Amino acid sequence: MQKHTLFAAVAALTLAAAAQAQTYPNKPIKLIVPFPPGGTTDIVGRVVAEKLGKELGQTVIVENRGGGGGSIGAAAIAKAEPDGYTIGMATVSTHAVNPACNPKLGYDPIRDFAPITNVARTPNVLTVGQKMTATDFKQFMSQVKASPGKLSYATSGTCSILHMVGEQFKISTGTFILHIPYRGSGPALNDLLGGQVDMMFDNLPSSMPHIKAGKLRALAISWPKRLDTLPDVPTFAELGLKQVNDPAWYGFVAPAKTPDEIIAKLHLATAKVLAMPEVKDRLMANGAQAVGNTPTEYAVEIRTELEKMKNLVIKQGIKFDGT
Repeated sequence: MQKHTLFAAVAALTLAAAAQAQTYPNKPIKLIVPFPPGGTTDIVGRVVAEKLGKELGQTVIVENRGGGGGSIGAAAIAKAEPDGYTIGMATVSTHAVNPACNPKLGYDPIRDFAPITNVARTPNVLTVGQKMTATDFKQFMSQVKASPGKLSYATSGTCSILHMVGEQFKISTGTFILHIPYRGSGPALNDLLGGQVDMMFDNLPSSMPHIKAGKLRALAISWPKRLDTLPDVPTFAELGLKQVNDPAWYGFVAPAKTPDEIIAKLHLATAKVLAMPEVKDRLMANGAQAVGNTPTEYAVEIRTELEKMKNLVIKQGIKFDGT
């Protein structure tokens, strides 16, 4: 009798999930971006959200929840109802660097999320503001080596991917620059433009408008080859810094236990959006490359990045200080 009762309960839940997926979505969907407006995660999320809403037939509302290098927003995604009406942006920061750096996070990057797709990859970029006189990487390195501990670099937060890029840069070049963490790339860029910090490691999309406007100078990027949009800017690999040459990525995830049928719908709709020429062009104009892989493929990417960052944190003895 108990077996029959259990079977009936499982069957009922399965039918309910299938029915939910058939009518999904029937109300607006919230997309949590775990960083403030103006940063790359926000830019990528908004480019895709607009078209995704039209594809799904419901508005996709972007909600920014910055702080903690993305961990505050990521925790909110993990704790949301697994009904498909709250999804979020996952980044190398939220799903690899933060978990590797801080064992007291309020979420598990693997257990608490259902991957949907990797939306886009972007280069990281090293920029300097008008305060620095260097016009190329060689001049920049001369200035950095001549002023150990006196120059500062901004990032989107402690234990963010950009913090790790900066620390890897210091290790690879044997230099010492001060880390100044912010609550996202937007605020960090404001201080770089204002001369409060000397340089910044950033994801290219959020810095690109300022580079194009001549307000920031790009000195190096992390990408397999030079970009057509920045043909005079070398890759870190070209400069002999292969360890600094990994790009960033931005994907969609849902809370764990979101029905597979809903994940499949979200993946299909997002992949269609990412295949649209106008979306690919908008992402490319901001320095991002559309991806749109399967949930399984994206899950593998997340696990691989997490292991890589765990090894880096252990090797370098990096500790989360709560800033």
